[in-house]
Amino acid sequence: MIYKQAQIDRFLKKPDTTLKCVVIYGTNDGLIAEYTKQFAQAIVPNLDDAFQVSQLLWENISSDTGALAGEYGAQSLMGGRRVVIVREVDNNITKQLKSVLDTVISDTLLILSSSSLNKKSSLVSLAEDREDFALIPCYEDRDEAIYATARQIFITQGFTISNEALQLLCSRLSNDRKSNVGEIEKLITYMGTRKNITNDDIVQVVSDNSATSGDDVCYFAASGQTEKALQSYNKLLGEGGEPVMVVRSLMYHFMKLLSCSALLEKGENADSAVNKMSPPIIFFRKSSFKAQILLWSKERLLGVMDLLYQAERDCKTTNMPTVEIVSYLIMQISSAARKMQKMRQAGY
Repeated sequence: MIYKQAQIDRFLKKPDTTLKCVVIYGTNDGLIAEYTKQFAQAIVPNLDDAFQVSQLLWENISSDTGALAGEYGAQSLMGGRRVVIVREVDNNITKQLKSVLDTVISDTLLILSSSSLNKKSSLVSLAEDREDFALIPCYEDRDEAIYATARQIFITQGFTISNEALQLLCSRLSNDRKSNVGEIEKLITYMGTRKNITNDDIVQVVSDNSATSGDDVCYFAASGQTEKALQSYNKLLGEGGEPVMVVRSLMYHFMKLLSCSALLEKGENADSAVNKMSPPIIFFRKSSFKAQILLWSKERLLGVMDLLYQAERDCKTTNMPTVEIVSYLIMQISSAARKMQKMRQAGY
């Protein structure tokens, strides 16, 4: 079954002994690595303990039909529950995995990770259907996820940082958590004994690794910048992103605009509406987001949501040209935004 964040947090605090296997997949290698480590340490805190933890590469055991069963069924010499981690799995493991879990009696937690699987993969379908599996998709971090990750690291390490400096840092980070953690650790090393991080510290140390994200597509499309929105979309596809994930990013973005529209109806002004967003709008996005609130009426926002729901259904339909569907969707949204901008300029 697909695990949401609340289920993940619950397991990490109190591991469920009925869970046999965790499948972690997607395009965000850093997040895959982080969840793999967290789930393993929930069972065995010391991952260097060879009696309790076995770490394997699928390509090294894929030709040995008994290797997976042997590792899964092995008993710990020290007692307690074991963890078996198999990295970079592919669909060839699916049939073997079913046989192992159905025939071998064990309380070992099996953790399978991969950056090559997608929603249509047989292993992903198996994990989604079984109650004793946890399926965790890992795609690019949104702006607020980048913000939350950085903030939590600083709190844990005892550093203070102003909101402006934290948002400056986030504007220079990428959508890959592993890369971001590396940049943050470099900053912490640079700080030495100083505990208050400033804008100057960030400019001096943190490389600008900002990359195209689903949020770029959303902001460009909703602002009427068709060419930039399509360029960002095509770049995302080139980096391994899926069209349906862009549709979901657009849904998330326009739902935030709808929330602000509702606040405007209650008498709030645009600045107040933006400031009430939770999680907060990143500072370098605020002016664009505010302009979009004033541009898009509630009726037009609802119309866009209808288009998005239809596009998501089409993307899930077999043999539909999903890349072209989302391209056309982006053009429809950005074209509508440009028309509204022209109407406002003309005084309508």
